[in-house]
Amino acid sequence: MDMRINPRPLSGTVTPPPSKSMAHRLLIAAALADGVSTVRNVALSQDIEATLRCVTALGCHWEQPKSDVVRVQGIGGKLADRGGELPHFDCGESGSTLRFLIPIALAAAGGGVFTGRGRLMERPQKPYFDLFDEMGIFYELQGNTLTVRGSLPCGEYRLPGNVSSQFFTGLLFALPLLGRDSTVVSTTALESSDYLSMTVKALRTAGVSVSFQPERRRCRVSSAYFKPFDAAVETDWSQAAFWYAANFLGGDLRIGGLNPLSSQGDRAVIKYAQILSRSGDAEINVSGCPDLVPPLAVMAAVRQGTTYLTNAARLRLKESDRLKTTAAMVNALGGRAVEGTDSLTVHGVPRLTGGTVDGANDHRIVMAAAIAAAGCSGLVTILGAEAVNKSYPLFFKNYLALGGDVSGV
Repeated sequence: MDMRINPRPLSGTVTPPPSKSMAHRLLIAAALADGVSTVRNVALSQDIEATLRCVTALGCHWEQPKSDVVRVQGIGGKLADRGGELPHFDCGESGSTLRFLIPIALAAAGGGVFTGRGRLMERPQKPYFDLFDEMGIFYELQGNTLTVRGSLPCGEYRLPGNVSSQFFTGLLFALPLLGRDSTVVSTTALESSDYLSMTVKALRTAGVSVSFQPERRRCRVSSAYFKPFDAAVETDWSQAAFWYAANFLGGDLRIGGLNPLSSQGDRAVIKYAQILSRSGDAEINVSGCPDLVPPLAVMAAVRQGTTYLTNAARLRLKESDRLKTTAAMVNALGGRAVEGTDSLTVHGVPRLTGGTVDGANDHRIVMAAAIAAAGCSGLVTILGAEAVNKSYPLFFKNYLALGGDVSGV
């Protein structure tokens, strides 16, 4: 589905969707609990549906008594006997689902068979594979299918923290199931530590004792039964960032539902928007909040000065090569952006002109292009706009309600 947008400033009140990152974590914690949990304020994007498919494959049951409520009957940490057959997990295009479930499947079921679509299986799994080589755990990646089989031991796990915090999260969910306390240690600087703070919060919600020491780059997690709970997912700062970008381009939006004390690292969008509102060159280290790069690039495209978004190499392994596609989006609309090996440099221009943007099957590129369109001088066409369904299915409905002039073509 392609979208055509006539430039028009956005105004009104908008509440971004619930945090996809926290919804993944709470639903998985509920699936591992011994009893029935209720997770409220859930939006069923494609990624969250992938996690629900996978926890169903683990053996839990869930229902929706209301459209934004999911009630989960957990498995108590152990999968029912399948006669030696490994469970199958369809992860769609959700990197969080895949990386979280790999160690959980080993701990609860002795392994699993994982499939994915798009670029999912191209994303690096080396931190897990290196651990599996040390522990004698079998793994085999063939095309879009990954098979793992074996047992996770208790003890200390050492892995790099500069690839993705998702590997740490997966282990922290799995290790409490093993019968003894364990520790996860980062052998490098720990990037995206705020995502681990979200994991710790979800684990504690389910009654798991966790000691997180960011300065020492280590987490200690106790052996525990996950307890059932009732919790609400907070509003998503990463999606709110697009609406902040709309205001930067001249919009008049009131963005509701956000927790200013959230553990979500993407709340930094407020600070970075303030930095970009000042003229002159600016450098922003995005290692802890890489998802902010597309909306920050939109802001940078129309400010006075050059903006350097640095330490962003991980963006090359998202739904698209997001450094390349963010630069292409800005340039297609009349801006000036240059990708580096692990950075994006954006030279501000007086105004974006409009044009045609390839959405690159990437939800964040589509949303960034739509927000940029509000500040363009000419028509904008976005190819493959349906990619927003991965994380924010109501994005264009909200966009219209805020005065946007958008139509399918």
